Amino acid sequence: MDKSSYLKKISAWDTDAARHVLSRSLYGYSGTDIEFALSKSLDDFIDNHLLKDLPEPIPPTYNGAEWVTLANNSTNSPNYSNYRYSLIWWWEDLMLQQGYSLREKMVWFYANHFVTEYNTVQVPQYYYLSNKLFRQYAFGNLIELTKKVTIDPAMLKYLNGDVSTRTAPNENYGRELMELFTLGIGNYSEEDIKQAAKALTGWRVNSTTLSAYFTSSRWDSGTKTIFGKDGNWNADDVVDIIFSEKAVAASEYLCRKLYKEFAYYEPNIDYVKQLAEVMRANNFNLKPVLSTMLKSQYFHSPDIRGAKIKSPIEFLVSLIRFFNLTYDNDLLNQIRTKSRELEQEILNPPDVRGWEGQRKWMNTTVYPTRNKFTDSLVTGIKINNKTYKIDVLTFSRSFPSAIPPNENAVQFIEEVTQVLIQFPLSQARKDFLLASLLDGTAVQNWSTYATGASTRLEKFFKALMRLPEFQLS
Repeated sequence: MDKSSYLKKISAWDTDAARHVLSRSLYGYSGTDIEFALSKSLDDFIDNHLLKDLPEPIPPTYNGAEWVTLANNSTNSPNYSNYRYSLIWWWEDLMLQQGYSLREKMVWFYANHFVTEYNTVQVPQYYYLSNKLFRQYAFGNLIELTKKVTIDPAMLKYLNGDVSTRTAPNENYGRELMELFTLGIGNYSEEDIKQAAKALTGWRVNSTTLSAYFTSSRWDSGTKTIFGKDGNWNADDVVDIIFSEKAVAASEYLCRKLYKEFAYYEPNIDYVKQLAEVMRANNFNLKPVLSTMLKSQYFHSPDIRGAKIKSPIEFLVSLIRFFNLTYDNDLLNQIRTKSRELEQEILNPPDVRGWEGQRKWMNTTVYPTRNKFTDSLVTGIKINNKTYKIDVLTFSRSFPSAIPPNENAVQFIEEVTQVLIQFPLSQARKDFLLASLLDGTAVQNWSTYATGASTRLEKFFKALMRLPEFQLS
């Protein structure tokens, strides 16, 4: 593809394009979702649905009681494990109930960009506030979001901003702000970090109101020099200076992160540079950048489609949405524990760099664990005397080729894989799936209404979800 075409809008808004956009934008989708997307124009679906601003969701509760505004103290802390779990279940539910919105994928992107670790902070109220902040700025201005994150209680606690004073400035946040959150290595000096650390002093966290507050006596009010700019800079000034003096580096770094999250783990530098120009032209407002990316020819190129390994969270949550499973907190908790087994514990990234993703999600341990879980969803997972199970008959009969008198096993495989797999399967794969589906039945006799149909369909869906291709987005 010619570089001049990278950001040009795709010409064909068809099934393949819609499936690709849905796969990268949502935590699972159905054939009906593809039909809905195609009932709209490309511009309409992306700009007025995926990127639509939505009202804030109702906060999480535990056993019907609100906890997100409770003070962080010894009276409330014995319940923090329960509050943490309820926050995770609430977040998972929002992923499932997101409708046609990119918002929840952006919340996750921010959580893995402006990283904090629960095992370090250990206050669920602060994590709710971070989550709420990311949702408010899902498609918003990255400069303003970075300012908010700088004094976010979870971040202040995680990178020691709340103990950074004029007499003992702590460099942790200043370093990560430049290295990981805005610029990347090579675009700042150690002296820039030291000077920024001084400007960032003075902030603390009120454990009763759960908010950050500024104490001028703890702030270094002297002159600091950051990227050659002199002044008695404060925290907001640091962020403004980064984005003004290092606009090219910041935009390209942030667009590389977006590319890695939504396109592929190895960035196309030329595409990133072009997307970064869009970011700068829009003063770091994210909505135009996302709109351009999701419509662009390069984003829809064959090299990008189906090339991203689903993260554990994407993989697990999408199963519920794919198969329209009825769920409650017990199943959501199963998703929580299973994601930890698959090496992606919600709220607990491995370090300040976050999850690297892609090939890290596939190894000799986690791949069999994924397969075991999908097998169990087909046969049924029992939790607290309840069974959570894919209704293979109902799901299968949602496809035209499974309805008499037009039943056709070969066409059924085409229809199912066109929804659940991102690209056409090889004939060898199709033959393998057909053998699993028929299980000895003559192809002309295949029917979802025949005796033993449920058993054969269970074998088929187990085989389908064990395919390497099913792990891809």
